[in-house]
Amino acid sequence: MLTGKIRNDIDKLWEKFWTGGITNPLTVIEQISYLMFARMLDMQEDMAERKANALQKQGKGGKDFDRLFPNTPEGQLLRWKNFKNLSGKELHKHLKQNVFPYFAKLGKKSDEQDGLGSDGSAIEALGHIGEYMQDADLEIKNESVLVSAVEMVDELPLTQSDVKGDIYEYLLSKLTTAGINGQFRTPRHIIDAMIELIDPQPTESICDPACGTAGFLARTMEYLNRVHSSEAGIFEDEEGNKHHTGDLLEPYRDHINKNMFWGFDFDTTMLRVSSMNMALHGVNGANILYQDSLSKSIKENFPKQEEDFFDVILANPPFKGSLDETNTNPDVLGLVKTKKTELLFVAHILRALKLGGRAAVIVPDGVLFGSSKAHQQLRQELIENNQLEGIVSLPSGVFKPYAGVSTAILMFTKGGTTERVWFYDLQADGYSLDDKRNELKGEGSNDLPDAIAKWKQYRALVEKNASIKEIVKAFGDKTQKAFVVDAKDIADNKFDLSINRYKEVVYEEEQYEDPKKILKKLKALESEIMADLDELEAML
Repeated sequence: MLTGKIRNDIDKLWEKFWTGGITNPLTVIEQISYLMFARMLDMQEDMAERKANALQKQGKGGKDFDRLFPNTPEGQLLRWKNFKNLSGKELHKHLKQNVFPYFAKLGKKSDEQDGLGSDGSAIEALGHIGEYMQDADLEIKNESVLVSAVEMVDELPLTQSDVKGDIYEYLLSKLTTAGINGQFRTPRHIIDAMIELIDPQPTESICDPACGTAGFLARTMEYLNRVHSSEAGIFEDEEGNKHHTGDLLEPYRDHINKNMFWGFDFDTTMLRVSSMNMALHGVNGANILYQDSLSKSIKENFPKQEEDFFDVILANPPFKGSLDETNTNPDVLGLVKTKKTELLFVAHILRALKLGGRAAVIVPDGVLFGSSKAHQQLRQELIENNQLEGIVSLPSGVFKPYAGVSTAILMFTKGGTTERVWFYDLQADGYSLDDKRNELKGEGSNDLPDAIAKWKQYRALVEKNASIKEIVKAFGDKTQKAFVVDAKDIADNKFDLSINRYKEVVYEEEQYEDPKKILKKLKALESEIMADLDELEAML
């Protein structure tokens, strides 16, 4: 969580952008991202340079190293430290004409033309970022705003990977407008809860088929850092905030950088933002890719990834509108014949998971109880040919102010059959359920910690092959928030997965006073009023 001075500085810069005429939050985030990215590239080059110099002094190597910037006067002027002090007019011209166009070369194999030649393999290692940087343009017209932005970015503590991730997440939290086609930003505390429920491991491959700002992927990296930090790898900043370096992740670093994270989207602005988000979370080679996950073109573009590939899928796919069947992946339609995106995404996720792979997906409540043939077909598939592990029913205000729709988190594992489903009736998520979404404190204000604890308790019973008697003893009471339902009961109810179908409500008898006594009291009150009115009249 970002607090204190950095947060205030970002707020001030945000205001400067607005008063300087840039009012689209996505544009502000993009422009700040580019500047942060320019500084990070220079920091990376600086570190490689110092390492090479140190090795040379020790007689262990030459001074050559993989460069990001050509070792020429023009090339070196592309580095942050060499242009940050230019005057407003010069700075604007230099960024627009030289620095931003250079971003487009990132991720490509270097050649003699870019001045790097064989020394430039470092730019190739920047994955897909360059592809989405080709359209990068400086949109800050006001020179004083540009100078302020450069000064602010220069002061940000970008050497700390989790802090720069927090900075970017804070910027993204300012996206307050809902996008098109039902896209909106998933609240980060809901993402964090889903990640903790699924518990991804550093050896696994993780995908979000509609990644947006890459919230699920970036927060998974934060989770891994938190879980895999030694005592020496945890430090406190001057404001007392704990930071986790993830030092125990070193053996997995290559996998994390290149093969662990996969995000698909067909909005190029989002791809730029999500690539940057991952880079700022310390993952330069994340596979952030342009692809409509439901389109039939995925079979041609990503034949390996579209079926039996991922260990974990975390998603909040868009659930508005319907698709053109002729352009939809025919294998997904084979699982569920529908045009509804929310059903097609669940079917696609089932296909993309490898056998034993697990998923946590946010779906609108309609998926749980819809009566169409497609709805029932999908639920039957989840129950009979896969393991539908759990359903967390979310309160309807979770996505406000964007939408008031009721939703739930589905958790399932590919393959096998379902014996029983664990339900949790989440009534409060720590925030008010109105448009303001103010943070709440105190007892009963947040069920998420309890839901996670109960889920872990249930999973521990399942993993030790506990008897049905033990499971029913712990989770058989359907009046509680967490309970289990036998798969046969669900099948008997046309695979209805609505929590209200199975939750037992305890009605408490209310005691009311005898109506005759109430009437007598009313008459007495009436008499008193009339007496007072007579007294008042006599005084006139």
